[in-house]
Amino acid sequence: MDYLVVYLHGFLSSPQSLKATQTLDFVKKHYPDLHMEVPQLANYPQDAAKIIEDIIKQYPDKKLRFIGSSLGGYLSTYMREKYSGKAVLVNPAVRPYELLLGYLGEHVNPNSGEQFLLKKKHIEELVALDCENVHTKENYWVLLQTKDETLDYRQAESKYQGCKMTIEEGGDHSFQNFQRFLPDIFRFLLQD
Repeated sequence: MDYLVVYLHGFLSSPQSLKATQTLDFVKKHYPDLHMEVPQLANYPQDAAKIIEDIIKQYPDKKLRFIGSSLGGYLSTYMREKYSGKAVLVNPAVRPYELLLGYLGEHVNPNSGEQFLLKKKHIEELVALDCENVHTKENYWVLLQTKDETLDYRQAESKYQGCKMTIEEGGDHSFQNFQRFLPDIFRFLLQD
């Protein structure tokens, strides 16, 4: 297949997250020839962006597709705007540089066990990755649940206005029952 799908997890998450593993299992079953990457993203924004860009460079002839959850949605937007392609965003972070101000200090990634120190310069790195406006809105699909306890879904509803959007009442930040959307997600991503 001529596509590369990159799944990008959120802050303090990993490729072992439920949505990531559900997505990978779905691809293995239904699209076994599809190139899919689910990288462990670095805890720092510029390092995470470099990991993604290094993957993109490995597949210069592939059409790019992104699935991003939370902070992964923010990074997916940046990559889609920079490299084109399509993106499905699941409860995406819109202004993580504001949210993560409350997280400055020492952390342990619960999935990797890696210890790291979040500093003001990392917030500035996030600001540098911001895309104020999104273009070719038909290349985005945004999935939101209104009871997201981490992010205000209305920020994404506003930012991605004009894009394909699904807003469900209830749910939470993990986006409950995500797997039921996978057939439609891949139909959306794998059409030109």
